[in-house]
Amino acid sequence: MKNWIYILFAGLLAVGCDDYLDVPTDTRTQLDTPEKIRELMVTSYPTANYAIITEFGTDNIIDNRVPINGFFLADGAFDRMDQEVFEWDDVKSANEQDSPYSVWEEFYQSIAAANHVLEAIETLKAEGNTENMDAQKGEALMLRAYSHFILVNIFGKTYKDPTASAKDLGVTYMTEPEKHVIMQYERNSVAEVYDLIAKDIEEGLPLIDDASYTQKSYHFSKSAANAFASQFYLYKRDYAKAVEHANAVLGTGDPTSLLRNWKNTYSNIITEGSVYISGDEPANLLLIPTSSIYMRRFWPHRYGWNGTGRSGVTDSGPNWSGALPSFQGWIWTAGQNYGAFHAKVYEQFEYTDKVAGIGYPHIVRTEFTTDDVLLNRAEAKIMLGQIDDAVKDLQYWTASHKVTSPLTRKAITDFYKEGRQYYVFEFHNTELSSQFVITAEQKPFIDCVLHFRRMERVLEGHRWFDLKRYGIEITHTIGIQAEKRTLTYDDDRRAIQIPSDVVGAGLEPNPREVNPIDNSDLKQLEL
Repeated sequence: MKNWIYILFAGLLAVGCDDYLDVPTDTRTQLDTPEKIRELMVTSYPTANYAIITEFGTDNIIDNRVPINGFFLADGAFDRMDQEVFEWDDVKSANEQDSPYSVWEEFYQSIAAANHVLEAIETLKAEGNTENMDAQKGEALMLRAYSHFILVNIFGKTYKDPTASAKDLGVTYMTEPEKHVIMQYERNSVAEVYDLIAKDIEEGLPLIDDASYTQKSYHFSKSAANAFASQFYLYKRDYAKAVEHANAVLGTGDPTSLLRNWKNTYSNIITEGSVYISGDEPANLLLIPTSSIYMRRFWPHRYGWNGTGRSGVTDSGPNWSGALPSFQGWIWTAGQNYGAFHAKVYEQFEYTDKVAGIGYPHIVRTEFTTDDVLLNRAEAKIMLGQIDDAVKDLQYWTASHKVTSPLTRKAITDFYKEGRQYYVFEFHNTELSSQFVITAEQKPFIDCVLHFRRMERVLEGHRWFDLKRYGIEITHTIGIQAEKRTLTYDDDRRAIQIPSDVVGAGLEPNPREVNPIDNSDLKQLEL
């Protein structure tokens, strides 16, 4: 782990080293008032986009260099990193935007900021400040929990159960600000990380106060915090709590008015690229602006959302034919050679000099939405045996996405059955954990909710998490030789390797299989 001796957010904290340790920092940089604490929280959310390092490893992306009828359609990748991620190799080529390094760095910076806020709040209270800062404390705890959650799900293996996950490397759970230049760290297990996340959620969520925000879509509001909690407990397989937190967002009645209004709001793709990420959209619970060139990877380059990768998202569904109706007019293409991308990843460019044409590219992540919370609840209900209630939620989802035919249990079981390519997968859940049991009755409904989430979160990187959680094996066809590679359910590479800089600083890397050396060619050298 990089030894954070400062926080790169709005210059709000600064310390020096060597001779400068004795020099007082500018008074404006000290977290000595509630207002400064609030200002730090505004700039403390992670600015890295993790979509590329998760999405390109999934079955949503194909290699357009694989020949079709003797011809291949595309040539070079946007970046060598894209090839490394697609082939499930450790990323060695990039310390830049959208890389594992940037994700690690930015999310730990958010954690560092949250820890400084928490410490400053306690210091001010000890000094006699009576202003209520519970809302800022709650936000900091939720941000710390969320940041560790993303890190452990990218750089660690999937959560299995308390016993099995106690043996898997997670990430270092930071609960205090760093105050020394050189520190040695150890990685917590996945089980320990999940326990600490739960602790922060349970302490932080009750403190959240929406009245403390002027633009709550960019903060952990009550709804955003409950949305995160529903996802966390779903991954932890505490299904009752997942439903409880989803209900706190959606209520227990018809949630249609809270879902994205595909029927009336969206008219053209450029407008949609902005409206989709609007803070005025009721469905958007937490928006996170990131510094990212993610969209540029799709046009025109080697790896794309195309062919069989796109078929599993746009071909058909249990109660509609062809592409999901809400997708119509929503997909941009660079031609059949390169595939397509969804308007949700439309780049927002911030000009610093319009004449020179320079500035900063941004992708705004819709990190938590009501539509996704609805799918969390449906999945949790299926696992609780409440299948009829889950089907109601799935029906709400299809109806909100402009599907006019009703969704029934029979429609689901007829569609998601063995042999249905791209939609029905072999799960390795019991191999991951003997406690993770999916009955034959539940299986088609889980396939359905995973299909719906694949559409809902396409190109956002969450497909990778679902593939990991259920032990779904993935096959990628690579290059002009059409080499097939399969990532098995227990492959160590499902935990993306931590950045080489971090390994060089002494943190234990993720295990990797070492291929034995073939000495057959060396026999002639024997004396």
